[in-house]
Amino acid sequence: MSDCTHDCSSCGENCPSREGGSVQDFRKPPHELSHIKKVIAVISGKGGVGKSAVTCSLAAAMARRGRKVGILDADITGPSVPRAFGIVKRAEGSELGLYPAVTEGGIEIMSLNLLVERETDPVVWRGPVIAGAVEQFWTDVIWGDLDYLFVDMPPGTGDVPLTVFQSLPVDGAIVVTAPQTLVGMIVTKAVKMAGMLDVPVLGLIENYSYFKCPDCGGEHPVFGESTIDALGAHLSLPVLAKLPIQPELARAVDSGKLETFEPNPMEEVAARLDGE
Repeated sequence: MSDCTHDCSSCGENCPSREGGSVQDFRKPPHELSHIKKVIAVISGKGGVGKSAVTCSLAAAMARRGRKVGILDADITGPSVPRAFGIVKRAEGSELGLYPAVTEGGIEIMSLNLLVERETDPVVWRGPVIAGAVEQFWTDVIWGDLDYLFVDMPPGTGDVPLTVFQSLPVDGAIVVTAPQTLVGMIVTKAVKMAGMLDVPVLGLIENYSYFKCPDCGGEHPVFGESTIDALGAHLSLPVLAKLPIQPELARAVDSGKLETFEPNPMEEVAARLDGE
């Protein structure tokens, strides 16, 4: 490209100028005391689609299946994972590295909100610094033995998603979206980015798909008729779930009780990912 800086670490282009004519491997090894079997990234093309709630629910569902689970909160400027699990204490460390916080159900969590003095303190950092923090959550945190590490990504296709896809051995990505007019374009952008970086997309999840009336039991598409099935067919991707609007789930997240929320909306997705 005419504006190429020859710094492949900050570029998502799959061009011939890369070493050996192929994509250079920038993946970093995890902490020497970490042994992680699978890394699953949860991504979205835009914000406000409930991606973090989906990530946390999926982690809780997987933990209930007896798996050792962790969540890397890569949304540095908008971290919300600790609040969903009611964790307010700061993370601790030693000369060996950082230790993740652990929920009552045994889910390990690392988030910037566990490192700042107050959870309301803003993070006013430029992109490279934010990306570096995410990378350190992988290389410097002692995750121990995990079956699954879920990475809660910020929306879009910027620095952090690029860093995660290039620096971590991501086994697959799940795209979360909502039934809105621009869904096709936005989801396609996220799917194409994953494809450019050789990350397989495991499927699509449509959140806020409908509201189920507690009185008549009817399902009402508050945000418009769903197009996720057609989009999944167009992209040759499975639709993993269509999740309803659940005020009760929102209250569980706000009160830090998501881990025990019943019924967990991601149980079937967890079973599918876990090989059932």
